[in-house]
Amino acid sequence: MVHAMLMGITVLDFTMLLPGPHASSRLRDLGATVWKIEPPGGDPARWTGPLNDGVGVVFQFHADGKTLREVDLTSMDGKALVREMAVDADVVLEGFRPGVAARLGIDYDTLAVVNPRLIYCSLTGYGQTGPLAAQAGHDLNYQALSGLLSLSEHASGGPAVPVVQWADLIGGEAAVTAILAALVDRERTGRGAFLDISMTDALKRLLTLYTAVWRLTGERGFAELSGRVVCYRLYRTQDGRWMALAALEPKFWKNFCDAVGHPEWIPFQFSDATPHNPIYRAIVACFAARPFEEWCETAQKADACLTPVLSVPEAAGLA
Repeated sequence: MVHAMLMGITVLDFTMLLPGPHASSRLRDLGATVWKIEPPGGDPARWTGPLNDGVGVVFQFHADGKTLREVDLTSMDGKALVREMAVDADVVLEGFRPGVAARLGIDYDTLAVVNPRLIYCSLTGYGQTGPLAAQAGHDLNYQALSGLLSLSEHASGGPAVPVVQWADLIGGEAAVTAILAALVDRERTGRGAFLDISMTDALKRLLTLYTAVWRLTGERGFAELSGRVVCYRLYRTQDGRWMALAALEPKFWKNFCDAVGHPEWIPFQFSDATPHNPIYRAIVACFAARPFEEWCETAQKADACLTPVLSVPEAAGLA
């Protein structure tokens, strides 16, 4: 569903693959008109799997509702066309490594001459300055350098490769936030802005609280929010599905204990979720004694911050 809050706003999107197209799709969803400018041959996401009718699903999803146009930015005609389009544009979004846009003649300093109200957002892995600025990278690299990857755990004991491209998506969201703020500021000042968005820094900002916890206590995250206590953990059901219990408040923990017929567990809300703890073993056995559907019914009735762990198709209503 498209909301019209950005109706009248025009975006020129030069980005490819996932981060930038995600950002411009969010702006499209808010009502902006988005021109997706592709190089000759198209965005590589067009042929990157998974494919649907020979076209990348990621590309199809993000191209929807946008106007597509191939432009050769290395040609004089292509440069002239971009400058012409920039005159009436509100936002430019690009994801080139630092220096590339300037070499192509589509950098902020060049386009701001023809449109001083232009908001120009550079979305890159490491930002415009610093020792890593010119290095290539992808989502896994940004997660690795942000510290986020170290918080994941694989059965081997090392970090796990995430299924979701968090850096790409959160970096895209950070770009959207900055663009929206710049649009508001432009209403006040009449001036455009250059926005330097680093996907690695966007992830680091999400981890500032965890950094503070480590600095002040030496702890790796929050025990209460990391599955290390019985009231906040995933539990397996009889048929191999999973339920998420997040009963942090005493009233919700009491509701859970009462719903499963074990009020004697109430004093042990934050006890360790380890095999040596008899309360934990009892809760594991409780969940394992009933099938998933029965636990879903309990979750609806108990008001205990208890929810099923759904697959992506289930959550989207497709299964």
